Amino acid sequence: MATSEKQPFTLVIVNAGTSDPSSTLTLADQIAQGVGEVARQRGNELVTRVINLRELANEITAAMVSQLVGPKLQKAIAALSEADGIVASTPVYKAGPSGLFTSFFQILDDDLLIAKPVVLAATAGSGRHALVLDEQLRGLFAYLRTIPVPTSLFAAPEDWSNPTLSQRIDRAALELVLLIESGFAQQIKDETWRSYTHEFGSAGSTEFSIDLDSDLMRLATGNSAS
Repeated sequence: MATSEKQPFTLVIVNAGTSDPSSTLTLADQIAQGVGEVARQRGNELVTRVINLRELANEITAAMVSQLVGPKLQKAIAALSEADGIVASTPVYKAGPSGLFTSFFQILDDDLLIAKPVVLAATAGSGRHALVLDEQLRGLFAYLRTIPVPTSLFAAPEDWSNPTLSQRIDRAALELVLLIESGFAQQIKDETWRSYTHEFGSAGSTEFSIDLDSDLMRLATGNSAS
């Protein structure tokens, strides 16, 4: 019997850096390179997609105030829906993650990212901000019901020349690949998805089906029941 060909893993980077060049994107790229190397060593292929939030700023704002989702934002949401793993990277301002970063994740459906593994990453101008990852970002991603890897990654200016940053990147990359390989997110979707409370139409309407031709739905839309 012929074995089916392995499908490549899809890694999606969410980059909230606004400058060019961006240290926030540089950190995310280094993580993606680490994930790709680990995946290859373990016999897997990796496809990487990048969502640059600065290109979506206007559509994120519009979605916040009107709930209207523009085409670029819809494309980003679709990419996250298809992701096997995520790298979420933000600059830190005034002891908190970027407002653009938090706004983007706040407009997502609550169940879009259930059980997806995530590497949390942040950059800042001072090491004083290092706890933002564990004190603030882990709470946000716990609410979204993702699975953040144990190792979070923070880089201040002094960290870029420190070899321990590369070591932590390698560790986080391995943690992410192991979680992806486990297939946990897909098992959740296949076996326990209906046990979660979902928003109607969320996650691309794949979370459940509703019979729109039932007597109850016809009455709700002003038609007579059969």
